[in-house]
Amino acid sequence: MMIKNKDIYKRALRLAVPMMIQNGITNMVGLVDNVMVGSLGSEAITAVSIVTQLIFVFNLAVFGGLSGPGIYGAQYYGQRNTEGFRSTVRIKHWIGLFCLIGGLLVFYMAGEPLIGLYLKGEGGDVDPVLTMSLAKQYLSIMLWGLPFFVITQIYAGSLRETGDSVKPMAAGIVSVVVDIVFNYLLIYGNLGMPKLGVEGAAAATVLARIIEAAVVVIWAFAARNKHTFLKGLYRTMLVPPAEAKRIVKKSLPIFLNEFLWAGAMAALTQCYSIRSLDIVAGLNISNALCNMFNVVFVAMGNAVGILIGQTLGASQYEKAKKDAFGLMWFTGISCIALTAVLVGFSGLFPSFYNTTDEIRSYATWFIAITAVFFPVQGFLNSLYFTLRSGGKTLVTFLFDSVFSWIIPVPCAFLLCNFTSLPIFAVYAVIQAADLIKVTVGYVLIKKGVWISNLVSED
Repeated sequence: MMIKNKDIYKRALRLAVPMMIQNGITNMVGLVDNVMVGSLGSEAITAVSIVTQLIFVFNLAVFGGLSGPGIYGAQYYGQRNTEGFRSTVRIKHWIGLFCLIGGLLVFYMAGEPLIGLYLKGEGGDVDPVLTMSLAKQYLSIMLWGLPFFVITQIYAGSLRETGDSVKPMAAGIVSVVVDIVFNYLLIYGNLGMPKLGVEGAAAATVLARIIEAAVVVIWAFAARNKHTFLKGLYRTMLVPPAEAKRIVKKSLPIFLNEFLWAGAMAALTQCYSIRSLDIVAGLNISNALCNMFNVVFVAMGNAVGILIGQTLGASQYEKAKKDAFGLMWFTGISCIALTAVLVGFSGLFPSFYNTTDEIRSYATWFIAITAVFFPVQGFLNSLYFTLRSGGKTLVTFLFDSVFSWIIPVPCAFLLCNFTSLPIFAVYAVIQAADLIKVTVGYVLIKKGVWISNLVSED
């Protein structure tokens, strides 16, 4: 159901395109690491893949924790309530600190056992002992970048909620340049620098995270006359208890959802790894490329959430419902082009890696299967962020992470451990399970159960 008035699409793209560029650049950091590390052999690819999967859980937990205040932030901004917006930013700092401390404790105390969960399969040429050693080296350095990732997410998310996604994008561009340069220097030991291999890749990524955080924070404060919420932001970090309770109550389901969903994705990879360690390397190559393309529907989903949230904050309920449907279809249809492009690259991209033909074959098929379901993911992201924009965080919790743990994860476990179904068929079945969520989400959007003005109600 496309909208005749194209203004909403233009607004969505103005907001989403800088996010696509920034997220694409952020993922480019991972892609550059991946390709360069890929020249070091299959063990290095697998080690980086495992650690990246574990840090992905942390990243999603941070994203989820900050998204709850972000819902209020978008609506406060739509209501032109600067003090309310400022409170959401302060709460983000506390949530970010909580996630950071929890993440560091888990990685320091249980990093090795978590990595070991992925090394139980019997795989081709991949040496599990060497893979464990490389993974531990990579993780120990990557942990230094976590605080700067949290800072970037707090500021970038807050700026986006005001409609400014250019500063985070620019910071991302700077970070990817830093990462590429120092990957070249530190992985291979060029221009007199030490040859550090996977440790060099991790060090380059950490440095890129530090630079990204510095750019976005400094630039935001340099424009504080425009971003008035920054004025007096740190006079106090206290938030009125009643307001903090309301926001945290909405935030907790989102935090749990993102954390558990990311955990489900990690569990799926672990299920696939039972068949062969080579599969982990193949998935890593596939994810490196697919993540460069999925920034389109992820950014569009974020834009949908912000725009619909602002419209709800202005109490324009019918417009919000109409815009939600239009943006959902717009995003899904746009992803069809991505499918064609990604399938075209599926055979070429794995050839850049110094690995076995079997791992390249795995990667090619995983890329192609993922690409086929991109339009489904486009619909799904718009549905999810629309539901969340109205504060239906418990619904999205059930809709997303609970679903993942009761359908895809058990199915993958049973199919990988107790059937001889080819891994590509298993992977396709798990991807197709999202059609259930699309159906349920569409019904919920149509019923309008998500429509509410949180800041007026509160």
